[in-house]
Amino acid sequence: MNVVFAVKQYISKMIEDSGPGMKVLLMDKETTGIVSMVYTQSEILQKEVYLFERIDSQNREIMKHLKAICFLRPTKENVDYLIQELRRPKYSIYFIYFSNVISKSDVKSLAEADEQEVVAEVQGRNWDPAQLSRTTQGLTALLLSLKKCPMIRYQLSSEAAKRLAECVKQVITKEYELFEFRRTEVPPLLLILDRCDDAITPLLNQWTYQAMVHELLGINNNRIDLSRVPGISKDLREVVLSAENDEFYANNMYLNFAEIGSNIKNLMEDFQKKKPKEQQKLESIADMKAFVENYPQFKKMSGTVSKHVTVVGELSRLVSERNLLEVSEVEQELACQNDHSSALQNVKRLLQNPKVTEFDAARLVMLYALHYERHSSNSLPGLMMDLRNKGVSEKYRKLVSALVEYGGKRVRGSDLFSPKDAVAITKQFLKGLKGVENVYTQHQPFLHETLDHLIKGKLKENLYPYLGPSTLRDRPQDIIVFVIGGATYEEALTVYNLNRTTPGVRIVLGGTTVHNTKSFLEEVLASGLHSRNKESSQVMSRSTSRR
Repeated sequence: MNVVFAVKQYISKMIEDSGPGMKVLLMDKETTGIVSMVYTQSEILQKEVYLFERIDSQNREIMKHLKAICFLRPTKENVDYLIQELRRPKYSIYFIYFSNVISKSDVKSLAEADEQEVVAEVQGRNWDPAQLSRTTQGLTALLLSLKKCPMIRYQLSSEAAKRLAECVKQVITKEYELFEFRRTEVPPLLLILDRCDDAITPLLNQWTYQAMVHELLGINNNRIDLSRVPGISKDLREVVLSAENDEFYANNMYLNFAEIGSNIKNLMEDFQKKKPKEQQKLESIADMKAFVENYPQFKKMSGTVSKHVTVVGELSRLVSERNLLEVSEVEQELACQNDHSSALQNVKRLLQNPKVTEFDAARLVMLYALHYERHSSNSLPGLMMDLRNKGVSEKYRKLVSALVEYGGKRVRGSDLFSPKDAVAITKQFLKGLKGVENVYTQHQPFLHETLDHLIKGKLKENLYPYLGPSTLRDRPQDIIVFVIGGATYEEALTVYNLNRTTPGVRIVLGGTTVHNTKSFLEEVLASGLHSRNKESSQVMSRSTSRR
């Protein structure tokens, strides 16, 4: 609990995130005092900060060779000074940090003032009040329906997670009579996470049935739109995939694509055996009765067969048409391996392949940008040029940098790509020696590690603190995980497997939505985190307290 160290770490991170080069530190009266309390001038000079200025000083010179790091309190006076500064910028680029929460209207005013697009980023993520309220309502409704009054843990590196945790806690406290359920020996636990801590999982092609259908076709309230499938019949333009009402789907939703193909064949053969013979004669009342009794079952089975054969057939067509086997293999390499040279070579090779769509080409570059963001041999500019030469639209090219801002190393509270302890390093080494059973399903979501540590009592409280003074002494039994920014079906598979293999533990996964790559990138674009994108006309600030 060292406040000086915490503030020093905060300022150090601001300076590091601006990258190499000469810098000016632009402050107000109070933040000047804060900085002087924790840093000596010689210390901060070593970080390439060569000039210290006040935002209210009227006599500052124009120095376009300097980057400006603004560290200010979010007062109306400071916002007005900053608006004037951005309209007549004295420095080449601005990194703006506030010491506390800034209102969305003020952030919008700053964005409008940035006519010359000199702002690289504004820090401090604000939820839309309506969205925060709606999410709180949904989460508390879930708790009431499950009859759970949980202890709450949240991801410290996410201001949004903390705010949601506080809002849920306020509702529970205010409506305490509604939450007076029968106490259990081990209280239930609500764990609130943020999608930006793992931007890799929503980017990957999927190979289990449910996840693959959502990735390639889209699932909306269990409904699949097949109207664009070539030669589709009228009655199959929209189908329903529900584990509650479709036995084949319930038994196969978590199986990989190769197994689905084999099981579809078995389903067809079973259907053929039960199909009434064309020449069947209804000569007696008993024959007619048997036919009437069996016909609904036959009709239902006929519909199931037609539906799944159509869906799997369309998945197969898209896999072939978009060369997804080869694309997915390189995606898995980017997500799970650390061989930069091989990854770069394979990405470049696929960008030259005419069968690879602009969507998949951009996705590969996004994965490369996230993994090798700070690699000494980073070749992102060359890959961006390759995207341009391939004819990839500006929308997808812009998304590469927007995604790094959303879930890059600067904002993550975790290390997605490097094992962090001896056990993890040993596992990765042994895995490398043995190879993998399926190159298309090597990846495990970061959620798996988080939940594994939680169940084993190893989830660090300094990264995932409890809200309030109470802590859980025993292994949690009932866990509700909520992901701000949306969960994925790959993560649902992780939860399914943990529920199946961990006796005595029950996990429920939820989120603000269920993403596939398309919806995830739409959210990244709409979030306004990419402050240079004037089309979105939003700038959402993000907490810089990620450590």
